[in-house]
Amino acid sequence: MSGTNSLVRPTKAWCDEDSLWVDLSDGRTLGAPLVWFPRLLSATDEQRANVRLSTRGLHWEELDEDISVEGLLAGRGDMTKPRPSKEVA
Repeated sequence: MSGTNSLVRPTKAWCDEDSLWVDLSDGRTLGAPLVWFPRLLSATDEQRANVRLSTRGLHWEELDEDISVEGLLAGRGDMTKPRPSKEVA
């Protein structure tokens, strides 16, 4: 199935108060909760709007965030490990 998904690309992306929305080239619109993507959740509206579309996904340079169409279609959120919030002594 990944061969089929590799042909699907994002054509538009935007965020509302609690979701990321992506229009795909095959006519589907995907929605995912912002809580899946902590960098987007804590970003300003202006930062969220500054998204660059590529053939494989979405990129926010200022936020250092990349989200693939394949990951969205699979229902995956942020796959990075959270950084410790306190310094280890």
